[in-house]
Formats: sequence, C-alpha cells, structure tokens
Amino acid sequence: MEEEVDIRLMKGNEAMAEAAIQARCDAYFGYPITPQSEVLEYLAREMPKRYGRPLQAESEVAAINMIYGAAGAGKRVMTSSSSPGFSLMQEGISYIASAELPCLLVNVNRGGPGLGTIQPSQGDYFQATKGGGHGDYHLIVLAPNSVQEMADFVSLGFELADKYRNPVLMLSDGAIGQMMEKVEFKKKVIKHVDKPWATTGKTKDRQRSIITSLFIQPEKMEIVNLRLNKKYDEICKNEVRYEEIMTDDAEYILVAYGLSSRISHKTVLLAREKGIKLGLLRPITLYPFPYDRIKEISNHLKGALVVELNAGQMIEDVRLSVEGKIPVWHYGRMGGIIPGPDEVLENFMQRINK
Repeated sequence: MEEEVDIRLMKGNEAMAEAAIQARCDAYFGYPITPQSEVLEYLAREMPKRYGRPLQAESEVAAINMIYGAAGAGKRVMTSSSSPGFSLMQEGISYIASAELPCLLVNVNRGGPGLGTIQPSQGDYFQATKGGGHGDYHLIVLAPNSVQEMADFVSLGFELADKYRNPVLMLSDGAIGQMMEKVEFKKKVIKHVDKPWATTGKTKDRQRSIITSLFIQPEKMEIVNLRLNKKYDEICKNEVRYEEIMTDDAEYILVAYGLSSRISHKTVLLAREKGIKLGLLRPITLYPFPYDRIKEISNHLKGALVVELNAGQMIEDVRLSVEGKIPVWHYGRMGGIIPGPDEVLENFMQRINK
C-alpha cells in the first residue's frame, strides 16, 4: 500500500504552521513580527478548524510564559518569533529549560543588532547555541535549509523535546521563511507521550506535581544543574546531525548551515567544475554541534571556509573542532545581504592563493 502524501507549494512559514497542526500541536502562543507573521496568520485561520488553538499574546514576554504554563500542564505547544521578539523571550526560555518542559520554539532570524532589518540573517547563532538567557542550560537547536525541512523539523522537534524534556529551537531565517517551494506532508501516526510530571491536578490515584525553576538552597540548585548537564551529555551523544556533500576526496571544505549551506552547495559545484576538490559540511543540529566529525575530517584537509550571514559566530565552534590543525577562515555578509555562490568561490580562491 502506497504511503499517502500531500504535496503543496508553500512558504516556509506556512509549511511550518501546517506541520504543527498535523503534529497535533495543542496550542500556539505568539506575537506577529516580520518576517514570520505568516505563522500566526496561518494558524489563526486553519488551527481552529482542525486541531489545537492559537492565541495572539499581548507581547513576546507574555507568549513565552503562556508556553511555560501550557507545557507544564503536559500540552504539546510551540511559539515563533523573529530576532528582537525572540530576545524578549530569553528569561522565560531559561525558566522553561530549568523546569525541564518540552516545547518547540522557532526563531525566523532577521538582521540586527537592535531592530535591524527585516531581511534574513544568521546573527542569532550565539544566542541560540550558547544559552541566550541566564544560567547553565542548552536548547536542542535544529537548522533547516529548505521549506521541506521547515515542515519536517516540526515533528522532529516535538519528538526530541518530549524525549529529553527539553525545549527545542528551530533556527531559521527570513529567506527560508518567505521562500516558496514544494513540500510533502506524509501521514504520520502521532504517538501519545505519557507525562506523569505534568501539573494536571491531584486525584486519589495521583499525587500533586509541582513545577518550578526556583531553588533557593545552593545544594538543591547544584543537583538540578548536574541533572541538566547529564541530560545534555546524552543529547550530545545521541542527537548530532549533519550532512556532507563531496567530502570524501575534498582538500578543502565549506562549513555552513541554513540558507548559507544552499549557497555553499552551489559554490562546491562551481569549484568542482574548475577541478578544485571542495566539499561541504552542513551542521543540521547547531546544538549538539558536530565537533567530532569536523575534527575527524580535518585530518585530510588543507583548510576550511565558514560561510555565515553574520560577522563570524559559528566559526568559533569550527575552530574548536579542528584544534588548530588547519586554517579556518570566515566569509560573511550582514545587514540582510545574501552573497551569491560566485562571490563565495571568489573569496575562497583568494584564501587559498595567498
């Protein structure tokens, strides 16, 4: 029997919203901000007809605290925003991470700092991967590079969030959120996840659950920190995801994620036409980062160029990975400017010909 597939032409933001409904997201709380406003618009139109309820909060601060409450009650919930709005959520995200509540967060990255521009950027890498709020915590961070992955990573994100009782962040950008591509939705069986820790009330058969991120005594706070770090070690052991293109015989590689990886893929093809052995490694999980694979592959490389839409952020993790064995360069554009594959290739050639 053939698998039932629903094929549509959709924007990335709309595909993500549709995937949330199909993943049986119980509720969405958010606030409109360009370039991700279509998420709330789509859900406001479609969610009440089918499954779940959307709510436009009065602010991003309110939205993330609604996520805290609904996730604490055991519901499958998500929010989305763009860079300035996502910054407003950081305190609440830290609370959610400490309370170990599963939820899906989406940042459709735009240029900054400040209010910046509504054009695409990757300037939020540090915020996403190094803990944008206070305290020792990590989000699982997924980086889609297509409309199809914007949809696919919704169900993956919910699954990982439930598996580890940890918030999951999808870090996209304004270009992927706004572009239109073919996307396939496959019928999935949504498995019920038992959540005995949820605050659903006390009954004769059930003790009261209490969820908090406040631990005044230092000994108790340290126990929480140690438990969280043990969980992060498990995540790093089991959930590293990446894609390699033409790396088997590569003498050099590009390292790029999201939109930059699409550009870099074309750059690799252009380089190969010129007889240059260039490959691409695309991190799919930005946390956990593929340190070990980049370290391993660097043993037969002469250098690596990190391509980002920022002033240089992921390059720090790539340099940590290679441990000084090869030179690691950076090429980035900012302010919402997207470089072309020829531009990236020209910069790469300048690096290796010096």
